[in-house]
Amino acid sequence: MGYWFQPNNQCDIAISSRIRLARNIKGVPFPFKMNAEQIKQINHQVRDAIANSDNSLAKKLKYIEMENIPEIERFAMVERHIISKNFALNYQNRAIIISDDESICIMLCEEDHIRIQVLESGLQLKKAYETANAIDNILCDSLDIAFDERLGFLTECTTNLGTGLRASVMLHLPLFEANGGIKKYITNITRMGFTIRGMYGEGTKPLASIYQLSNQITLGITEKEAIEKTTKVAQQFIESEKEYRNQLDTLRIEDRCMRSYGVLKNARVLTSDELMSRMGDIMIGISLGIIKNIRYPMAIFVSAQPYMLMRKYGEMSPESRDIERATMIRSLL
Repeated sequence: MGYWFQPNNQCDIAISSRIRLARNIKGVPFPFKMNAEQIKQINHQVRDAIANSDNSLAKKLKYIEMENIPEIERFAMVERHIISKNFALNYQNRAIIISDDESICIMLCEEDHIRIQVLESGLQLKKAYETANAIDNILCDSLDIAFDERLGFLTECTTNLGTGLRASVMLHLPLFEANGGIKKYITNITRMGFTIRGMYGEGTKPLASIYQLSNQITLGITEKEAIEKTTKVAQQFIESEKEYRNQLDTLRIEDRCMRSYGVLKNARVLTSDELMSRMGDIMIGISLGIIKNIRYPMAIFVSAQPYMLMRKYGEMSPESRDIERATMIRSLL
């Protein structure tokens, strides 16, 4: 497995896939009602369940207490989609269990006692689920997980009752967006039990025309059905985006992509907003074969985010970041 922002060649529109499983331990209050000692007990129970497992997957995971992770790194992890912003803010007494390549991250005592997350590049929900399910089995074998025969897995938020599963696909949809497709589809996909949000999930705006599609229904449906349906809807979005791309005026789109490429290759000051706009054009250019010397545009996009920059170069003012961002992008291009 590799980092989600170094995609495979299967689909340049589907950037990444994520499976998240919410689990809780029976007889213990949900995290928002727990004291520091109870949180630490949960952390250690889950840590020991992983550490004592003979499963080869468990051997690849390491336990880290969030208080040992510096603030800049915590928020850089948010920018890499490894942990939630709420978890980065409320880190006291919390912990994660994570793989070296960050494709697996278990957040302990976020909204639920256990949040298993698996990330894969491209449209690979099934593969991500297989890994998440293997971790789930390790924990269910060792821990008394809260489960009800009628309601399924019990979770802090009732919208996660049942499977506790969220299947998400990150999609780059610039032409679909420009032609009003997103607005037209929102009502339909909501009726179908799905939601589409910005790049960083609930309450965020789309950046560089990147959206997250995810299932909303977790009760009365199996995990397999949720994954199959989410994959099918994602494929419909992909096909719609491809149709719009095939209808493009070749000269105009080539001009648009190369203008953005020229700006990024020569800019001396570059804000986050401009980077997001220009990188969207770069990604289209790569997809259509207009730009051929860049392999991983999302890796550039992620590495140029504010906290990712400070992670590499040290704490800086916003103005200094804009200069450093431009310097880094020029060197990468």
